[in-house]
Amino acid sequence: MKRISNICLAALLVFAAGCEGGSSAGPDTKKSEGVMTYAEYDAAAEDAEVTIEAYVQAKQGWWEGTASLYTQDADGAYFVYSMPCTEEEYNKIGAGQKIKVSGYKGAFNGEIEVKDVTAFEIEKGTWTAPAKDVTSLLGTDDLIKSMNQFVSFKGMTIEDSNGSAFLYKWDGSGAEGDDLYFNASLNGKTYTFTVESYLCDQNTDVYKAVKNLKVGDTVDMEGFLYWYEGMNPHITKVTVK
Repeated sequence: MKRISNICLAALLVFAAGCEGGSSAGPDTKKSEGVMTYAEYDAAAEDAEVTIEAYVQAKQGWWEGTASLYTQDADGAYFVYSMPCTEEEYNKIGAGQKIKVSGYKGAFNGEIEVKDVTAFEIEKGTWTAPAKDVTSLLGTDDLIKSMNQFVSFKGMTIEDSNGSAFLYKWDGSGAEGDDLYFNASLNGKTYTFTVESYLCDQNTDVYKAVKNLKVGDTVDMEGFLYWYEGMNPHITKVTVK
């Protein structure tokens, strides 16, 4: 499911060409004064004030002065929701860009995020995270520990979704340009995946790839481990084996 306000219908994925394996240099592990470690952020109460430093892995489109960002550091990931910024500032946030964000810790149907952003800074440094293989964690309580990280799922089988390999919107009521939902299984258990159109619109390779899937295809996938009443990965790459 998605929140409609303050997000652009045309999304922009900001991966650098070589980011599939992560950048060669690792991320800074020392935090600036007043900045939380990921462990401190994770332990903070809902609605607590938070300040984080992380590297932007992808960004949703700028719309009416805000943008939502997928960010990550050496220890965990942070979804920054509806961050106020000018279009000029947004355009300066490139692949892997390090930023500092202050706001409040929020929860939206299980998704933990930085909301109500009060300040942000573009800092020196870039890093793109390698995809973390979480295939073996599917169906376990440990999967949630990788929430919002850039992850991969390997060797999964495309399953039927109401007579098709994918649906426009979760219930099939959508059309071209809407989110794509599809099911894939592993070891007899089926899971649902999403191509989030605010992140990867109908012109992206992954959107086209999912539309070409067939029931029974074996696929590897990459994306962000978003959460909505359970895992709801935002998929950015699909490879048919």
